[in-house]
Amino acid sequence: MNTTEQNKAIVTRFNKEFIERGNTAVFEELIAPNVINHTAPAGSDNGKSGMFFFLNNMLRAGFPDIKLEIHDQIAEEDSVTTRKTFYATHTGTFMGIPATGKEVAIQVIDIIRLRHGQYTDHWGMSNLPEVIAELSGK
Repeated sequence: MNTTEQNKAIVTRFNKEFIERGNTAVFEELIAPNVINHTAPAGSDNGKSGMFFFLNNMLRAGFPDIKLEIHDQIAEEDSVTTRKTFYATHTGTFMGIPATGKEVAIQVIDIIRLRHGQYTDHWGMSNLPEVIAELSGK
């Protein structure tokens, strides 16, 4: 398996085993200590603990039944771009919004840079603002 294929496998594993299944050991294994989340909201922690807090303590708390579908992955050199959808039911508090029971589809495109089998950089775009507006009734 060449490096680009290995990198795609690492990103898929992170998505399936940590984001979907909540395996925190996989997060610790695959996220570099000095990772930078380039799309973290201004003023928030853009490092490893901030990524963990958002994905595990916020997203997973609000949507514990996340199922993830990867539509496309493109890898070149040390980067992997993934287009994916999170399907979930809003059964817990998320971003201050109490559970609504609504089913959501969060569309995401992200770019991950890897070094030595770990995430070192993350950039992403999603329809999360629209999902939050829908859940809050705005």
